[in-house]
Amino acid sequence: MKITFMGAGSTVFAKNVLGDVMCVPSLRECEIALYDIDPDRLSQSELMVRTLNHNINEDRAAVHAYLGVENRKAALRGASFVVNAIQVGLYDPCTIIDFEVPKKYGLRQTIADTTGIGGIFRALRTIPVLADFAADMQQVCPDALFLNYTNPMAMLAGYMQRYTGIKTVGLCHSVQCCSRNLLHDLGIEHGEPLYERIAGINHMGWLLEIRDADGTDLYPEIRRRAIEKLENDHDCTDLVRYEYIRRLGYYCTESSEHNAEYNNFFIKSKYPELIERYNIPLDEYPRRCIEQINRWNSEKEQYLNGEVSHTRTHEYVSGIMNAIMTDEPYKIGGNVLNTSGLIPNLPREACVEVACLVNRAGVQPCAQPPLPEQLAAMNRTEINVHLLTIEAAVTRKKEHIYQAAMLDPHCSSELSIDDIVRMCDDLIETHGDWLPKYH
Repeated sequence: MKITFMGAGSTVFAKNVLGDVMCVPSLRECEIALYDIDPDRLSQSELMVRTLNHNINEDRAAVHAYLGVENRKAALRGASFVVNAIQVGLYDPCTIIDFEVPKKYGLRQTIADTTGIGGIFRALRTIPVLADFAADMQQVCPDALFLNYTNPMAMLAGYMQRYTGIKTVGLCHSVQCCSRNLLHDLGIEHGEPLYERIAGINHMGWLLEIRDADGTDLYPEIRRRAIEKLENDHDCTDLVRYEYIRRLGYYCTESSEHNAEYNNFFIKSKYPELIERYNIPLDEYPRRCIEQINRWNSEKEQYLNGEVSHTRTHEYVSGIMNAIMTDEPYKIGGNVLNTSGLIPNLPREACVEVACLVNRAGVQPCAQPPLPEQLAAMNRTEINVHLLTIEAAVTRKKEHIYQAAMLDPHCSSELSIDDIVRMCDDLIETHGDWLPKYH
């Protein structure tokens, strides 16, 4: 079995995913192909993975590194699984562009990697690269499962599922920890196993049901304590999602700093006091990027000098691979196409996030009842942006970029149509060769 890791220069994430693989008996004797276009980052990750393989896996895995586009097919050839963790344009220059150009027009963001103007342009520069990956995979590993971690998840996985023949599932970190983090923050004790049902779209999945081990519905107490936090705990960092609970009735899978920019409720230049009221961290993602760069520079010797070890994480990848290889059933929250009406009141072209069963037959999504209408409506506002951004990437027409931005709730609540078009043109020009040519 061969695992190809695209964007292997993401050293810490590669450690988590591949370290997990080395902790699973059925996967330990795999071949690992590390691929990146940055020679320094690739060499660091190769050294880390080889050291990890020695320290925790008795050198059972065969590790190879492949640098640059000219070696991409070799990295992919014969793969059973392809893990995607690329970031096209990195923090500098592209994340900086995603934040600084919109600021000129009065548009502020927090994370900008999922939707909104930042998510739109991150998708536009990433989809052409994924198209090249898919073309290579069709030639050298057509049956491989593409495991996508790169954001914007719904746009990228949705593109792969609609426009390539590559088997694809999108994977996120927020589903696994959503319920327990909520209960911990609200101080609600619970037994195990905890029953939960989550469905929606990536970063806006909804915790629809949550029950204790004895079957007790925990939502009444969650709603009571969440509203109490909203009214009394002004230092709480999850107030946006607690406002969701008060106004919409349900909790959302992804963080408040993310969800603050997914709608027209919280980041409003006309009401700047909302930023403080809901503890909204504007420019949060650039801050995290700088912190991560500094932390890596201070900690990388630990990864590179032979001290590296690993404890299995909650990432889905190793469980998916083990389930497919051994037929041992495994449940995930996966991002898959809604063509069979998995969520009946969302568009069939949408990429939705639902529970999936994984076994030797692959990833099998589980159909859900219709979402409560207010939740479906929230999801649809994001899906509009997803579908138009994919349309722009496929057709290379600027008008669809403009339309995606016009229909984004945050952009449209802050800017005029003329300013939206000017901002998009400015972003296209500033990105330069990071984007294909649009007409």
